[in-house]
Amino acid sequence: MTEKTKEEIVLTTEGVPLKFYKRGKVRDIYEFENKLLIVATDRISCFDVILQEGVPFKGKVLTQISKFWFDFLRDITDNHVVTFDMDSLRDKLGDSTDTLRDRSMLVKKTRPLPIECVVRGYLSGSGWKEYKENGEICGIKLPRGLKESDQLPEPIFTPSTKEDVGHDMNITEIGARKKLGDRLYELVKCKAISIYRKAAEYADSRGIIIADTKFEFGVTEEGKTILIDEVLTPDSSRFWPKEKYKPGGPQASFDKQFVRDYLEGLGWCKSPPAPGLPEDIIKKTSKKYLEALKKLTGKEL
Repeated sequence: MTEKTKEEIVLTTEGVPLKFYKRGKVRDIYEFENKLLIVATDRISCFDVILQEGVPFKGKVLTQISKFWFDFLRDITDNHVVTFDMDSLRDKLGDSTDTLRDRSMLVKKTRPLPIECVVRGYLSGSGWKEYKENGEICGIKLPRGLKESDQLPEPIFTPSTKEDVGHDMNITEIGARKKLGDRLYELVKCKAISIYRKAAEYADSRGIIIADTKFEFGVTEEGKTILIDEVLTPDSSRFWPKEKYKPGGPQASFDKQFVRDYLEGLGWCKSPPAPGLPEDIIKKTSKKYLEALKKLTGKEL
């Protein structure tokens, strides 16, 4: 990598002059008065393990794609965004402003709902595995004879648990209703499917198939349920290039598939520490993230 590329990689945000709140696989979160500052780093995780290397521009791509979608979806749901403009916060952020610019958002604090709101339009991933076993996903019966990556007759809502460690687990509608209650369950199901339909139609016009995605919702102090976290990024969704789509097997994608495939080929046990990544895998992955941003938004970093 060139020196310029190295400078673009942000793996840690320890210099931010705010009270630390939480660290995720990719995001570092800080308290900012009565709000939260969410910073998307260039860390990358596979099989729930954070890798040693980062992917250039990844955090900025995730943030800028989320920024686009939050605005695009305002007619369907309110969201937690206060501002993406880090320069307006320079008096609080100081010298860290330059690092945080384009990869951060200031958001309202909410009470996150205890489920992931997954919407599937195509048969892939854990949904495909479940369908092969019993012909259904999360208790939803599907037509017989579907192939891997087939488009479903209608988008379906297939919630999952939120696990701090390990994989989220698919749950049935009954299980999700127990966690949320009937009214809240119906609300987020309706919102999630409406968001998916609008986004999928738009993405299709830009040459991208959104096979599935997961949303998070939170409840504000005033009791309003709004869209939170990231939205419709390559980390939270399966994006497939429309021109290469061919049902009957796995698809090409705009995400970290190069990394997954490389690690799978090593016979790694999928426990820390992760093997190092060669430069060409990192570059290819970065290029895919940047390509997704350009296709969806028409903009470059």
